Amino acid sequence: MRLVVTTPVQVMIDVDCLRSLRAEDASGWFGVRPGHADLLTVLQPSVMSWVCADDVECFAAVRGGVLTVRNGTLVEVATREAFVGTDLDTLEDELSAAIAADRDSRAEARTGLVHLEAAAIRHLQRYLEAARGGR
Repeated sequence: MRLVVTTPVQVMIDVDCLRSLRAEDASGWFGVRPGHADLLTVLQPSVMSWVCADDVECFAAVRGGVLTVRNGTLVEVATREAFVGTDLDTLEDELSAAIAADRDSRAEARTGLVHLEAAAIRHLQRYLEAARGGR
């Protein structure tokens, strides 16, 4: 069975040795094995896990997404963002760092927006004062 996980910018996972997969949707945790019926579901932000033929368990933290199973031989996941690893502790550290960076980026964007709004208000105020003085 093949597993393909993609984000808008890259293919994160493409393995052709999938023995089982575990993921979470709104109804809870579910499993997929070779021969699974066709399926389309919306994933919750969660950590998927899968096992390949070499018995190594791998993980991917996904920011929600859509999972499809086709013909019992192909599992595809489309997600906004994914972090992949074979160790949950390392994956947790990467995820925490990404969340912190995202938080900092949003704070910086908010600060920039406040400065832009203040500049626009000052510009409008000068325009209105000039219009009043010109009468």
